[in-house]
Amino acid sequence: MDTVNLYEAKTNLSQLVERAARGEEIVIAKAGRPLARLVALAKRTSPRPLGLLAGEVEMGADFDDPLPQGFRQPFEEQST
Repeated sequence: MDTVNLYEAKTNLSQLVERAARGEEIVIAKAGRPLARLVALAKRTSPRPLGLLAGEVEMGADFDDPLPQGFRQPFEEQST
């Protein structure tokens, strides 16, 4: 396990991610105090089955219809 300071982690993030992907564990510290741990994501051991919720979820016929004005307005106000 290697410990790097926050500045070094920001400067060399892509290299640290590559090292973590290869199996290394890297601790990121600030002022000598460990804050985070960079590790590889666990690999899926088996494929996710398709149709897991088949027959349990339904979409209404109006699923992709435009939203009513009362629902649309807050979204439209934020985008302008």
